[in-house]
Amino acid sequence: MAPCPCCLPPYPRPHTSHEPTPHGRPRPRPPVAVRVPPGACRSRTGPGGAFRCGGAMDTNLRLWRAQGPSFFQRFLLWADVLDPLLLFASPDEIRRTRVLIESSEKTLSVPIQNDQTKRAFLLSLSSVHPDTGKIIPVFFRPPAFLPLSLPLVIASSLQVQAKQVFFCQFAFHTYTTAFTVLNGNGTIKDEDNSLQQKQLFFSVGAVSYAALIGALPFIFMNRYTLKSPLTQLVVKKLLPVPLFGLTSAFTVAAVRSPEFENGIEVMDRNGKVLGVSKKAGAKAVKETALSRGVLFGTAFFLPAVLMHFVERANFVKTPRALVSMRMLLITSVLTGMLPASLSMFPQCGEIKRADLEPEIVSSTEETVLFYNRGI
Repeated sequence: MAPCPCCLPPYPRPHTSHEPTPHGRPRPRPPVAVRVPPGACRSRTGPGGAFRCGGAMDTNLRLWRAQGPSFFQRFLLWADVLDPLLLFASPDEIRRTRVLIESSEKTLSVPIQNDQTKRAFLLSLSSVHPDTGKIIPVFFRPPAFLPLSLPLVIASSLQVQAKQVFFCQFAFHTYTTAFTVLNGNGTIKDEDNSLQQKQLFFSVGAVSYAALIGALPFIFMNRYTLKSPLTQLVVKKLLPVPLFGLTSAFTVAAVRSPEFENGIEVMDRNGKVLGVSKKAGAKAVKETALSRGVLFGTAFFLPAVLMHFVERANFVKTPRALVSMRMLLITSVLTGMLPASLSMFPQCGEIKRADLEPEIVSSTEETVLFYNRGI
């Protein structure tokens, strides 16, 4: 592929020879080929055929770096990105806004005030994968995560039979695992499709194992007819909290294990890829798994604690009202915890050069390098 315009010297001047032409004018020389240093340009085609220079960091990652350095700033930005109304944008509109963003020279270090520009950035953040430049399927974009996972979380928390718990958690982990795969780091090379086969195998195993672990306490309680008040307290209220959080973190670590086995790309502040790092991949997977575990562990823990005080205070007397109150609490906690958990770590991850592999350390003088953490 020919080098992109940003890699060419500005205003090229024609080269001339001192040998005169028959008309007495200098004879023009052939144009001199411009050599682009290896790794300086990774030109590729973005969504809809939009030309992108790989020598610059992706627009989404640059925006996260500029607008989300602190937890509070990331929280506010995620609150906008998770707007479900962004799901109704057509692919053509997403492509147009993406091309507009990539071709603009707007400075990202200042707050975005224009509503049209802000919507364009939100569409890009919520719909386009920063590593591949492809549009994410609509049901697996960040704004769709809460509307689709919330009913599954509520159904899992209300079931008391082992089979019902297993199937509800199997459906829940199936969706969250597919979401993790499609929103993970996409810089791993997979020329022979072995990575997809490996991820499919890990996904099926992780989902089945997580659903079984979630239903295991109910299986023991029903099989051995353990109906004492202490058993009911432990199985129905205490065990689901850590199990749900741990299994959610486990599925993330399992399906994204190729990232710390094969490594992910790390880049400097200008977007130049300096190599593939297993240590950066392990850091990205660890942060994502931790945030996912905190999200769903808290979504089970806080409503259970609040419902305990509600029942003791006798605020709600009928079983149907108790179920409605529990559903309301889970919805409120999950709605607030989703942007909070996503904001725990920067989306454009940072790692110190000294913590990386020796071949990467020797290739740059920058002290901090960057990578896409994934969701």
